[in-house]
Amino acid sequence: MQQSTTHSPIEISDDKGRLDLPLIHRFLSEEAYWCRGIPHSTVVRAINHSLCVGGYVDGQQVAFARVITDKATFGYLADVFVLPEYRGRGYSKALVAAIVDHPELQGLRRLSLATSDAHGLYAGFGFAPPANPGSLMEIYDPAIYQRT
Repeated sequence: MQQSTTHSPIEISDDKGRLDLPLIHRFLSEEAYWCRGIPHSTVVRAINHSLCVGGYVDGQQVAFARVITDKATFGYLADVFVLPEYRGRGYSKALVAAIVDHPELQGLRRLSLATSDAHGLYAGFGFAPPANPGSLMEIYDPAIYQRT
């Protein structure tokens, strides 16, 4: 299902055909603190297996986010960004609102994310620290992209 909403003047769309893959890869591999050096093929694979939304101003992509989800019980919000020259205009709020309201993500038991710098943004949408952080575990390899 393709969704498109407009939060003046940004348009949010989940049409993967509109995504600017070179722009997304460039930002993630060069600017994003969480995945610097990520290979292009990994970005493509991640997009192919996620619900993705792009933010567009005058037809040009300026923002991106994706949700890894089974569309039934769980979702993980990842790779959220707005290009630096478009920040401070409420575009990240529009992007997160479109995700939280997306029809394919309604009824999830848990929608989670990890952030080191945008807690206030996400708290405004109901995100909170884990109720039981001691129950969470992970396999984490921050240097994986430097070895591939």
